[in-house]
Order: sequence, then C-alpha cells, then structure tokens
Amino acid sequence: MRNFQLPGRSPVFAENGLVATSHPLAAATALEILKEGGNAADAAVAAAATLGVVEPQMTGIGGDCFAIVCRPDGEITGIDGAGRAAAGAAADWYADNGFDTIPPHSAHAVTVPGMVRGWETLLALHGTLGFDRLLRDAIRYGEEGFAIAPRVAWDWAKSAETLAKDDGARRHLLVDGRTPRIGERRRAPELAGVLKRIAREGADAFYTGSVAAEIAATLQAKGGFLTEEDIAACRTSVVNPLDIAYSGHHLHELPPSGQGMVAMILLNLLDLMGTRDLPALSAARYHREIEAARLAYSARDAWLGDPDTMPVSAETLIRKAFAEELLRQFDPDRRNNSLTLPELPTSDTVYITVVDRDRMAVSFINSLYGDFGAQIVTQETGIALQNRGNCFNADPSHPNAIGPNKRPMHTIIPAMVTREGLPAISFGVMGGHFQPMGHAHVLSNILDHGMDPQAAIDHPRMFWDDQGVIRAEAGIPGELAAELQAMGHPVEAAVKPHGGGQAVVIDRESGFLIGGSDPRKDGCALGW
Repeated sequence: MRNFQLPGRSPVFAENGLVATSHPLAAATALEILKEGGNAADAAVAAAATLGVVEPQMTGIGGDCFAIVCRPDGEITGIDGAGRAAAGAAADWYADNGFDTIPPHSAHAVTVPGMVRGWETLLALHGTLGFDRLLRDAIRYGEEGFAIAPRVAWDWAKSAETLAKDDGARRHLLVDGRTPRIGERRRAPELAGVLKRIAREGADAFYTGSVAAEIAATLQAKGGFLTEEDIAACRTSVVNPLDIAYSGHHLHELPPSGQGMVAMILLNLLDLMGTRDLPALSAARYHREIEAARLAYSARDAWLGDPDTMPVSAETLIRKAFAEELLRQFDPDRRNNSLTLPELPTSDTVYITVVDRDRMAVSFINSLYGDFGAQIVTQETGIALQNRGNCFNADPSHPNAIGPNKRPMHTIIPAMVTREGLPAISFGVMGGHFQPMGHAHVLSNILDHGMDPQAAIDHPRMFWDDQGVIRAEAGIPGELAAELQAMGHPVEAAVKPHGGGQAVVIDRESGFLIGGSDPRKDGCALGW
C-alpha cells in the first residue's frame, strides 16, 4: 500500500468496466460509451478520436494505430494499422541524393496514415457502434473547444519554433505565433469537419476524395512521393500476436514491423538473469534491466523491419535459446561497453486500455511518432501528418531500408497478458524507443514484485539518451545511481519523464477490475 502522506494515486477499482488513457477527457469519453452499452472496442475508438483532438502533439488521424483484443473466452486478435511508404519511395533514390537518414520534419518521413482504417477494422471485428456515435465527443471538442492540459502545453511549447516553419502548422497549431497556454481554450473546427465526414461516410471519406487529395498535394509540394493512389490503397492487417511465457502468465505482443518482440527478448533475458529475485528498487535490478535492454535493442537494430524483408523471423528471436546466446555477453557486476547503443529519435504516442463488463480487453496504441509528426499540416483540413518514415534506414542494404510500399519499423506496441487462457492484464507503456523497456519494467513490477497496476506504473524508471547516458528519473535514490556508476553506467538525472502508461488488471478472485494511469501524463483511470 502506498504512503498516503506522500503525493501519489490509488488504483481504481470497478466492476462494470474500466478505462485508462493519457487524458481525462478521453477517459470520460470511453466511460460514457461503456455506460451506454458499448463494448471495449467501441470505447477505445471513441477515446482515440477524442485524444486526436485534445492531445494533438501525440496523436491524430494523420497517424497509425495498433491493437490487441482479447475476448472474454481468451480468443486474441491483433490489428496492425501501419501505413506504408509511397510506391515511388525507392531506397536508391535516397542513397543517390545523399540521404544518410530520413529527415523527421520532411515530406519523405510521411507514410500513409493507417489510423482511420485501423479503427474501421477494429470495429468491424469487435465493435457494436458506428463512427456516427463514437466520434461525437471528438467533433464536439473540435467545434466548441477544450482546455489545454498541463502536459499537453508543456509538450506543445517545445515545438513552437519548428511548427512556425510550415504554413499549415502555423495556421492550425499556433496562436498568434505562440503555442497554447495551460487552461487556454482551443478549437479545431477544420479537423472536426473531417471527423464529421468520417462519421457520415466511413473511413473512405478520409482515404479518397478531397481529404486524400489535399494530403497528397501538400506532400508533393514539399518534394514527397505520396500520391492519392497510395492513400486509397491503405489496408489494415489482422495478425496473430507473438506469445511467450513469463512468470506464470503469457505475454502477447504484435509481430513486426512493431518492436513488441524486443520486450519479449528483454523479458526472456531478465528471466534467465533471475531478476525477479532482486529488490524492486535496487542497483542490481536496474543493472540487469539496462544490460538486457541493450542486448535486446541491438537485435532490433540489426534485423527488425517490414516482416516481408526481415532476414530472421520474430518467432526465432523470441525463443529462450536466442536469449541464452545473448546472455553470454552479460556481466552481473559490470557494464559491457562493447555493445553498440541504437539511435533514439524522439517520439510521442498515446495508449488506451479498456476492459468492459463482459471482460473483453482492448489494448490500443496510436501515434504521430514525433511531436506533431512531421510537423506538416494540411491547410484546409488541419491534419497533422505522421513522420513514421523517420524510422526507416537510408541504407538500401538494411532490412529496414525505405522502399516502395514498405512498412517502417514501429516503436508503438500494445500488450496483453493472459493467464490460463483468459485475459488477465491489458497494458501499454508509451515513450518511443523506451516502450519495450517500459513493458518489461511494468510487467515485472506486477508479476514479480506484487505491485498493483498504479504502483507498477508509478515506479521510477531509467533509460539511456541519444548519447548513451543513463537518465534516472527523480524517484531513483542517489545511492542507487552511485552504485550503478560504480558498475560502469554513466548515470545522470532525467531531463524529462520516461514515457507514460496505462494498465487494467482483471482480478478473477474478487471479480473486480483494477486500473492505473501514469502521473507522467495528464490522464486517469475511470470505471463504474
């Protein structure tokens, strides 16, 4: 139990349904859908639509989405809403024109937005309500306005200078040349207009006609290759999630091009290292998490990409035998400095989890990738376009090389845990490249250290920055950081929190749902 004399949150207990999101307005949207008789899939889509309006730096209809759905009987479905590169995006062109990377704020980083198709697929498979009802709150907030939340304002302010460089972003995302302030009313009527069209006509209203034409024209004017035909061809994949056993449960993650397999490799390593036997807040535990993550991420950077071009299958990489090979590089007492750290471009995401009265669980994540994506916004419709193509490799020989109709490596990953074949925990941790580390840390907190979902999310985090420095959140004791430094880890204070997360645990013994939402964001868990 937490210390009630200190700042903190209690977990939320509910019986008829529970939702956790990164923004209270989105949580309220989802809860209202559940109370009206909608199910978890309906509530997740409604919350995602609201988030695209009230948390626009993180997500929106110009981005991608992924979901794992576990029905009450344990049947699991994965939904891959990743958009693809343009048919005309040839790797050799980028190499011939001197591209070492795909610039994050460029038309070349924009892939087809898969989000609205992802919503459509999720609802077709599992939903009971239509866009006309589910987009109602998002449309209302766009037309009537909403108050800017503190974390949203903080994130927004970081992009003031770069947003001003794009005509559409300057028009739709700045107020007299500045970013919105905490508590200031913001409206997005043009975006609401697009949502109204989707509510009336379905997903095709986004992928064909004037909306798609404006997206294509906006990008081509900036040198991009995306066409109306590329946008119209967008389809969502229904996939079988990957599965590993961990601590008496089964963890399910989506297959590539997402990095869910990295969390699985990491957890396999932690299992082999005996990490669960160590105190939760100890240098020995964090040392193992850091070293296991460095090993798992090195595998990601070598092989992860579009599954059609990966040289080794994800199923091979998540086997314990592969983790045993990696473990040979682990020293329990010292940092292994021979490992190469991956590049870590920044990214922003929102995560939603919903469990309904029937105990169907939906783990749902959606994103623009960077702050406001590519920071290219359509003039007439106010759609911020994602920069997921920034994750492509510019080397034509790499499995994740940019290429025609390819899916880039994705950082965003929802997760689902089952026990004895039934849904047990629906959770996710935001934070770009931190996400596999976040999944492993939070899940171990729950399963190995007996924490409730709120305590597991609150627990302090560590992760490296783009210089390889281990950034410790404020909750890490100074003596623990000093121990890690003595083991060879370059530890400094974190300049910002590591990600955010939500989780709902299904307690079969009591019959209640138990939820938590990350204080690193503005959101909350709500139930009834």
